[in-house]
Amino acid sequence: MASTTVPTRTRVRRGTGEKPGASRVQTIILHIILSIGAFMMVFPFVWMILTSLKDLSQAFIIPPKWIPDPVVWSNYPASLQALPFGRAYFNSFYISFIVVGMTLLTASMAAYAFAKIRFPGHEIVFLLFLATMMVPGQVTIIPLYLIMQQLGWVNTHLSIIVPGALFNAFAVFLLRQFIRGIPKELEEAAIVDGANRWRIYWSIILPLLVPAMSALGIFLFLGSWNQYFIPLIFLSDPNLFTVPLMLDQFKGQYTVDWTLLMAGSAIAVLPVLVVYLIGQRKIIEGITLTGLTGR
Repeated sequence: MASTTVPTRTRVRRGTGEKPGASRVQTIILHIILSIGAFMMVFPFVWMILTSLKDLSQAFIIPPKWIPDPVVWSNYPASLQALPFGRAYFNSFYISFIVVGMTLLTASMAAYAFAKIRFPGHEIVFLLFLATMMVPGQVTIIPLYLIMQQLGWVNTHLSIIVPGALFNAFAVFLLRQFIRGIPKELEEAAIVDGANRWRIYWSIILPLLVPAMSALGIFLFLGSWNQYFIPLIFLSDPNLFTVPLMLDQFKGQYTVDWTLLMAGSAIAVLPVLVVYLIGQRKIIEGITLTGLTGR
């Protein structure tokens, strides 16, 4: 007797027993949660742009008036003319580029040493070095200020550039994870060919670090551009101010010109936004490679 096979119409995901209805509900819930998170992230930026296009009477009326009417475009040129932003932009740009370049160089050398060179207690030293990330900058600001004062670097850009460029535990950790994924056979072959440590670092390790350093460089630029606390402590000459410090000058003793402050903030965000949009692919690639190769 020939047997007949009745095809089932119940759509069940193979191997999991999960019904499509449950999966669809989970997807909808996930999208709702992600949408709420995205809205919370974007809302301050949208609020900043809308406030920058209002006059002061519209900025804080109750109930809130979200759409500016009339649109006050003059807030943007007025904010640039109110304070010497040109000088502040120049200071922020050149400080950020120097900090990024020096940090990539010093962090890559330290990462190579921690990843490939075996010396007594290297794991303990690395853990102690890594633990410094847990110490807030406010805790070390007094000894740092005393050191800068002894060196005569207070109220100079060296007090901002040098500490940030020479000591960055996060950068060392990120690059060390990437270097540990590089096959040791490359290094051994270079040693057989007579290469010393510096030659191995410069000719073999450094070219392979380009993806990770590209992502790290973007992170460092964003951090250096937005840095506020350290310049606030060390700089007092307005000609040396960076963009975040210059924006702070919109705050008076009793009032704050919020519309000009928001217009200036929107202009200050532009370089960071451009850098991120250009390098977002590098950020994802660098983090992915570091996560895959790190051990």
